[in-house]
Amino acid sequence: MARLTGGKLGKLLMPDEAEEPILGRPVRAALLEWLTEIWAEDELTAVGLAARRRAIFHGAPGTGKTTLAHHLAARLGLPLAIIRPDDVVGRFMGTGITNVANIFNAIEQQEEPLVVFFDEFETIAQKRMTTGVNEAVEHDHNAMINALLARLDAYSGFIIAATNHAKLIDPAIWRRFEIQIELAVPGQGERERILARYLAPFALPKRELAGLAEALETAAPSLMRQLAEGLKRQIVVGPKADWPMDRDSVFARVIAASEPHPDLGKPRLWSLGAEDKAVKAITWPLRRAADLPAEIDLPPTPVDPSGVIPFRKARLTESAG
Repeated sequence: MARLTGGKLGKLLMPDEAEEPILGRPVRAALLEWLTEIWAEDELTAVGLAARRRAIFHGAPGTGKTTLAHHLAARLGLPLAIIRPDDVVGRFMGTGITNVANIFNAIEQQEEPLVVFFDEFETIAQKRMTTGVNEAVEHDHNAMINALLARLDAYSGFIIAATNHAKLIDPAIWRRFEIQIELAVPGQGERERILARYLAPFALPKRELAGLAEALETAAPSLMRQLAEGLKRQIVVGPKADWPMDRDSVFARVIAASEPHPDLGKPRLWSLGAEDKAVKAITWPLRRAADLPAEIDLPPTPVDPSGVIPFRKARLTESAG
């Protein structure tokens, strides 16, 4: 991970560090449309249009907004510059305006193009204040919003913003983004693929995997990753710590060590714990994928084109074909 040149703000994620997201069909279709549009920029110019350059990803915490932004940047063959709230919002009045200027100045000094990613955007771009409770604070915040609007209008590169609270974004800022995509919690098929990805090199037969995914309805991808990686960590560390390694004990420890985000509610697995029927159906101990019988119907792999955008490093001039 590198820093932006010409300034101390922001970090860079490189294209070869990106991970493929596992997406539902509506989101996948919207993103493929945007990528195809970008690769057809010359054809759009010929009919008086420009490829859209700004998108907001909104949704509950842990639904993969940063992963998706990184993947999109990688598909364009570009680094992702991550801008976090503390890079912009200063402790003292007046610093926000200066920080906005510093960020865009640093970005514009880059020798190569990049994708700018504003994380937790609601903290930076919150609606302008008009309460009159603290006029100095309100004036400072509103001035920062105006400065951000001006720099967004002047910047011609790619910008992606992510927020858990879309309703807090200032309407004028929201209108500057031509694409707004909601990242909802994954459906059953996506949950199966997410679990399969993060359980590797272990694997579950299809029926057991489907049952576990069903017990994780409403779970964000981040929580499913915690569960899968927690199981693998227990398999490695548990015997060294002389912990009970039966199935129910392992699941109980993993579930106790992680908590679903309050906005999403508790999946069934977190309500029933090791007593959940999905846990009871799992053959224990977990087996490696290579050790499963050949007749076992394994789930689709994460590169199944029916569920995942295949990774492809593409320059801006490359066609979508």
